[in-house]
Amino acid sequence: MTIAFIGMGEAGSAFVSGWAGAHGPIRAYDIKTDDPATRDDMRARYAALGVEGRDTLAAALDGADLVFSTVTADQAVAAAEAAAPHLAEGAHFLDLNSCAPASKERAARAVEAAGGRYVDVAVMAPVHPRRNLVPCLICGPHAEALAPRLEALPMALGLVEGPVGRASSIKMIRSVLVKGLEALTAEFMLAAEAAGVTDEILPSLVHNYPGFDWDAQAAYNFERAMVHGVRRAAEMEEAAKTLADLGLPAAMTEATVPWQRRIAAAGAEAPENPIAAGARALAAALLPRVRGTG
Repeated sequence: MTIAFIGMGEAGSAFVSGWAGAHGPIRAYDIKTDDPATRDDMRARYAALGVEGRDTLAAALDGADLVFSTVTADQAVAAAEAAAPHLAEGAHFLDLNSCAPASKERAARAVEAAGGRYVDVAVMAPVHPRRNLVPCLICGPHAEALAPRLEALPMALGLVEGPVGRASSIKMIRSVLVKGLEALTAEFMLAAEAAGVTDEILPSLVHNYPGFDWDAQAAYNFERAMVHGVRRAAEMEEAAKTLADLGLPAAMTEATVPWQRRIAAAGAEAPENPIAAGARALAAALLPRVRGTG
């Protein structure tokens, strides 16, 4: 079995490191190797992971049985379309990217037309700390037959009945709430800090949400956006597309996108332990960086 990855960012690196060389050298191509400014960093990452980095997509996919696509949401369809002509006949193309069902359907058409077998994969939690054992949902016409091979790698799978896009519907609609709360929490906490009323507001929330630790949750949400805001913004654009395809307004989801980007672009260093640092400290660090950027 030959495994190849398209993209070797956080998700790809997490899966490969979790398998710890159990499947021999894994091939990878990442578009960052095309850029002289990031090429050396990518090659160093390949070496650290024991990955065979290839300079072209075709070289990475040559003869591969399992192809994992772990790029950014806005590049997922382009990656599938670029990969399709280089897939071996019958190769499985696992699309782990956080995309709207319509985007997954478009990617699937390109892969299937080229003789590949497309599998919709929805990654349902952060890849760290569980790495390759992060919970994933899979669906599509090839999912059930492929599941035992993936579980043997191992991966932690849930099989969703139905066509390509159904697993991603679950992921995208869930993200409306999860990432939307991150953006709303940032707006709320920064306003509280700007007004100097954080110490009064946070304790008052216990009456509305008993047992919920808002300080810890707000700190965690800040860290997620500080580190992953650019990727999360791209995901929320796909979530908004999901709602639009369902004939629904997406104003709240669309408003999440600039907040995620704004927090990421602020350039404040995310603490290793955000909950220990506290939401107020993070809000104070971010406030002068995001004020007036709306």
